[in-house]
Amino acid sequence: MAGDEAPHVELPRRYNAAVDLIARNLTGARVNKVAFRDDRSAITYGELAARVGRAANALLGLGLKQEQRIVLCLPDTIDFPVTFLGAIKAGIVPIPVNTMMTPEDYDYILRDSRARAVIVSDAIAPKFADIRYGQPHLQHVIVSGGDDSPLRTLIDKAPALATAVDTTPDDVCFWLYSSGSTGTPKGVVHLHAHPILTAELYAKPVLGIEESDIVYSAAKLFFAYGLGNSLTFPMTVGATTILSAERPTPAVVATILREHKPTIFCGVPTLYASLLASADLPQRSDVALRRCASAGEALPEQIGRNWLERFGVDILDGIGSTEMLHIFLSNRFGDVRYGTTGKPVPGYRMRLVNDDGNLVAQGEIGELQVAGPTSASHYWNNRERSRHTFMGAWTRSGDKYREDKDGYYVYCGRTDDMLKVGGIYVSPFEVESALASHDAVLECAVVGAEDEARLIKPKAFVVVKPGHAPSPVLAAALQDHVKSRLAPYKYPRWIEFIDTMPKTATGKIQRFKLRT
Repeated sequence: MAGDEAPHVELPRRYNAAVDLIARNLTGARVNKVAFRDDRSAITYGELAARVGRAANALLGLGLKQEQRIVLCLPDTIDFPVTFLGAIKAGIVPIPVNTMMTPEDYDYILRDSRARAVIVSDAIAPKFADIRYGQPHLQHVIVSGGDDSPLRTLIDKAPALATAVDTTPDDVCFWLYSSGSTGTPKGVVHLHAHPILTAELYAKPVLGIEESDIVYSAAKLFFAYGLGNSLTFPMTVGATTILSAERPTPAVVATILREHKPTIFCGVPTLYASLLASADLPQRSDVALRRCASAGEALPEQIGRNWLERFGVDILDGIGSTEMLHIFLSNRFGDVRYGTTGKPVPGYRMRLVNDDGNLVAQGEIGELQVAGPTSASHYWNNRERSRHTFMGAWTRSGDKYREDKDGYYVYCGRTDDMLKVGGIYVSPFEVESALASHDAVLECAVVGAEDEARLIKPKAFVVVKPGHAPSPVLAAALQDHVKSRLAPYKYPRWIEFIDTMPKTATGKIQRFKLRT
């Protein structure tokens, strides 16, 4: 399927992403179908259209103008799609942000984006109390919550009919801020054309989403991965989305899988591993899964195989980025090769280059660069980083890969995480995958450490599964386990057992914290 041609997507010269996503669900039976169901209530596509129109008018009524920014600091509730789409319809640029950041982070984003308004949930609003009055551009802080919240009151008073602001596919639609794991967060600027293109290139032909699907994404709406999973993809085909404001612990996810019976589940590798090790994991007969996807980090082979054995459904491992908006390299149903990230999504091109920018030979490790129609236009107010990441048609991913003889891409690690042992590159992920295949290992991470001769060697941090106890005997067994699967020089010279892995809000392991 790597040779499949991309679906032809032609957008009109005048185009508004919110208008498109809403209008395609206002004919036939869809208008009365549930679009979103959160922890408190549900909303049909017809009701959503009216509420989005009210939100657009409410924001314009505050004096906000086209291309001005508004920050959304909201959990996964119905208020998110209402305000996100309402802003886009009005030509205002929404910026969804992580709900787990510090006041200092929010202060930086408000100043950097010059946002004129913030819509924030009542639970998070206290974080803005000490920073709101010192903002040079902020004019409105609107609190979201129950039926009598200031946001709900503001929206309910506005008229439902709203004329969309005249925009084009190349107009700025929304921003997402990068995680900032390598410095201050960067404002990633996306266009009106990008959401529907991710749906037409990935969600329909690769994920296989259909109108009859019920979708649940553990990744939240304020992440690029979650935004596509929970909003763009379902709305493109008229499916139903389950939203949950709660943290996606194994117990919470298991309850949703049982009670709401999603047919599509989108998670991350660490969550799949935790679910498989959890006593709360449902039986196959308790769920209705037909499609599962994973992104954020590469999926260890054993996790995919264990999930398939338990539920009879493969996990589609893929890679995307905030810069590319969603997945551009993925396995396919009927063509899943665990241990790889699959092949390019039709419509995207890949190349692997060495440190000098030259193409590497097949089978050699190189930096993955991607070209495709959903690449962000730039980083806001950051010309240096924009020029480094966005190179004409090509976008740097920051990941190391190799392409095997059959054209499947094998993840080798983040560029900054690669180890050179004895002059030979070692992929931390390769060692982690070998460790993860041991029955005692729940999670693991491999970093470089210096030996007594100040030479870099692999060091592993391991979280054991319930029922297993850390010990020198287990450490030696894990080292032997890796030696039996990989070249001897790749085995971890040290193994340190820890209780939990440091992670980002997206579930990615923060290896830089393990190196300190």
